[in-house]
Amino acid sequence: MIYRKEALTLIKRYTKSESLIQKSLIVEAILKKIAKILGRNEELWGLTGLLHKIDYEYTIEEPEKRGIFAAQLLDGLLPENCINAIKSINYQHLDNVPSTSLDKTLIATVAVTDFILDIVNSSSLNNISESDLNMIKNKLYDSNHTNINIRKRILLCNDVGINIKDFLQISIDTLKEVSDKI
Repeated sequence: MIYRKEALTLIKRYTKSESLIQKSLIVEAILKKIAKILGRNEELWGLTGLLHKIDYEYTIEEPEKRGIFAAQLLDGLLPENCINAIKSINYQHLDNVPSTSLDKTLIATVAVTDFILDIVNSSSLNNISESDLNMIKNKLYDSNHTNINIRKRILLCNDVGINIKDFLQISIDTLKEVSDKI
């Protein structure tokens, strides 16, 4: 089993983009909070979030391989359920249909992180601290702003027992907490 310090070293070895590393740190933080709420292993869920993009830069030209390379890199370092969750992000290309709460929460968290950061970056907001739940929720249901596939991914939070309002609030609050640290 890998520890966080080792996982951080590993992600930095395989990921050169600082923004991808930052997003991985955000996903890690949100997943840890969700794990706590659900009574799951915060450390494992956090590691899964931290390492979920470890193969992204290596598979950018071949998205159908995303998750496969990650599974090879992480074999023996993470439990199988964590590796399967990382593979399930790419369920449209792989046979890993998201079925566990970790799978679905990781998919929803990756989508909501990108979604919120896109809103902040494409609006008149100066930073995440200026965002609020109503603004983010309204954008989520605005078909001019949000692709239906992104919305479906985010709404997977309902499948694990967290309503969309709470999920968005947890995500916004966590982003605000960690934005100064990364």
